[in-house]
Amino acid sequence: MMKILMTMNLALIIAMMLMSLCTTISKKMNSDREKSSPFECGFDPKSVTRLPFSLQFFLIAVLFLIFDIEVVIILPMIMTLKLNNNMNWMIIMITFMMILLIGLYYEWKSGMLEWTF
Repeated sequence: MMKILMTMNLALIIAMMLMSLCTTISKKMNSDREKSSPFECGFDPKSVTRLPFSLQFFLIAVLFLIFDIEVVIILPMIMTLKLNNNMNWMIIMITFMMILLIGLYYEWKSGMLEWTF
């Protein structure tokens, strides 16, 4: 019983020392405008005018997500090739790839992939 009390007291003393050390170290001497302002994607949150966000960045991010999800869906399908009927597997795979290719073709023809303004 005495050993448990000594261990708990030691843990309490170490915790109190660490808390007081962190409190003294974390005191800020002076505050800087840049360090105390939030970072919002390169925009200055305290400025009056803001530039509009380019839609091209959004479209590239959506394309990345689509093809990233494609890889996540295709890899398990390759693993299940031996377990399923080959004809059903091939139909599902071709349908999935055709949907992705039609979407990519649509984005390409509508000019969403071009970076010239």
